[in-house]
Amino acid sequence: MPARDAILIYDACSGSSEAIGEALSGSYHLTITNSESEFQAEMSARQYDLILLGIDDPDSARMRLLESTTVKSPYTPIVIASASEKADLVVKAMNLGACDFLVHPVSRERTRMAVRRAIELRNQRHEIDYLRHRQDVVYDFNQVIARSAKMKAVLKILKKFSSTDSTILITGDTGTGKSFLSGTVHFNSPRKAKPFVKINCANIPEHLLESELFGHEKGSFTSADKQRIGRFEQAAGGTIFLDEIGEISLNLQSKLLRVLEEKSFERVGGNKTIHADVRIIAATNKDLVRQVEEGRFREDLYYRINVLPVALPPLRERLECIMPLAERLLGRYCRMVNRSIQGFSEEAVQAILSYDWPGNIRQLANTIERAVILAESHEIQLANLALPPRRTKEHGLDGFVIDRRRHSDRISRESNGSLAGQERDLIIKALEEALWVQKTAAIKLGVSPRALNYKIRKWRITHPHWRRNK
Repeated sequence: MPARDAILIYDACSGSSEAIGEALSGSYHLTITNSESEFQAEMSARQYDLILLGIDDPDSARMRLLESTTVKSPYTPIVIASASEKADLVVKAMNLGACDFLVHPVSRERTRMAVRRAIELRNQRHEIDYLRHRQDVVYDFNQVIARSAKMKAVLKILKKFSSTDSTILITGDTGTGKSFLSGTVHFNSPRKAKPFVKINCANIPEHLLESELFGHEKGSFTSADKQRIGRFEQAAGGTIFLDEIGEISLNLQSKLLRVLEEKSFERVGGNKTIHADVRIIAATNKDLVRQVEEGRFREDLYYRINVLPVALPPLRERLECIMPLAERLLGRYCRMVNRSIQGFSEEAVQAILSYDWPGNIRQLANTIERAVILAESHEIQLANLALPPRRTKEHGLDGFVIDRRRHSDRISRESNGSLAGQERDLIIKALEEALWVQKTAAIKLGVSPRALNYKIRKWRITHPHWRRNK
C-alpha cells in the first residue's frame, strides 16, 4: 500500500484548522500547528507533499512567510485558506506562489478537491521536470557525437545560433540528424523552458496541414466538430520545428510567410487574429533554390527561413563519427531489449566503416537494432548486420569523397570524365546542398572559404543569387 501524502497545516484560517483536518483525515498524513516556530521546524525536519497556510491580511507576516516558503521549497504546492476573499489578497497570494485559494467556511468536498488537484499538479510538474532533465542530457551539445572536422564545425555554428532567436534552416540528406539537432538548439536556447513542437510537413495531407499548423474553429469544415488549437499556439513562447518544409504548398507558404513577418495568424474558419511568439527551425532535404527557380517555393519565404543556414554532412563524409555512433546505438538497443552485448567483431567493424550508409544515421540505427535482435553471442557479428550490397566510393581531389554511383552521369558530361570535371562537379554538389552559401559549402568540403572561392572563380561557377552576378 503506498504511503499517504504528508500535509502541513499552519493555522489554516482562524477556527478552520479542525474542519480542514476532519475533511482530510484518513486520506493524508496531517501535521497541524499554530506556531510559526513549529512550522519552521517542521519545514526543516521533513519534506511535505503540500502546505495549507492561513492568511487573512495581504500585508501580514504570514504573507511574507508564504514568500519565504516558496523560495525554500519551490516544488511544494501551497494552498491558502482565508476568511477574506478580497481581490488584492487573492492576487498577491497567487503571485507569490500559492496554487489555490480557499475561503472559509469551505466544504469538505472543495477542500479535498483543492488538495487532490494541487498534489496531482505537483506530480505532473515532477514528471515534466524529469523528462526535461533527460532531454537536457540528450539534447546536450557536449553529448553530440562529432569526431569529424565537418561535424565539429556544424556544432560550433549551432551553438552560436542557439543563443539567438532567429529562424534557422537546416539542410541535409534524410536521416542525417536534422530533427535531433533542432531539439539540441531549442534546449540550449533562452526558450528551453517553453514547448518544443515538431511537425513533419510531408506526413500530413495538404488539406489537413493548415489546420494542424494553425488550428481550426468548430464548424469550419465537415469533420470540425470542436475548436482545435494548432501547433503554433501549442508552441507559444517556445520553438516549432517544421521538418520537410519543402513539401508545403504555395498557398500555405504564403500563410507561413505572414507568421514569420507579423507573428500572427487566424485559425481555419476563424477571424480572430492570434499572436504567436514562436521561434521557427525549418529543415529540408530538398534543393530549395532550385524549387524557387521552378516556381514551387516562394522566394520571399526562402529568404525569411534562410536567415541562419546550416548544412549537415551525410554520414559517409564523417567517417570518424560512424563507430562512436554505432557503439552508442548498440548500448541503447541493448537496454531496450535487456541484452548484454559487449561490442562488434573485427569483421563487423570493417563492414560498418567501409559501407557508405545512403540512409545515414537512420539506416545505421535500424541496422544496429536488427543486429542486436539477431546476435547470438557477446559480439555483433558480420552476418548480424545483414548489410545490402555495398555502394563503392573513393577519394577524389583534395580528399573529397566521390560516390561514383551517384555522380557518374554528371562526371561523364563534364570534360569527358576528366579529373577537372570531377572537381567542378563536386564543388557544385556541395554548393547545392549548402543552398549556394559559400561559407557553408566550404565547411562541407573541408576547405577554407578562400580556397573554395578560388576554385569557384577558376571553374567559372555562377549563381543568380550571388551578389557579384547581379
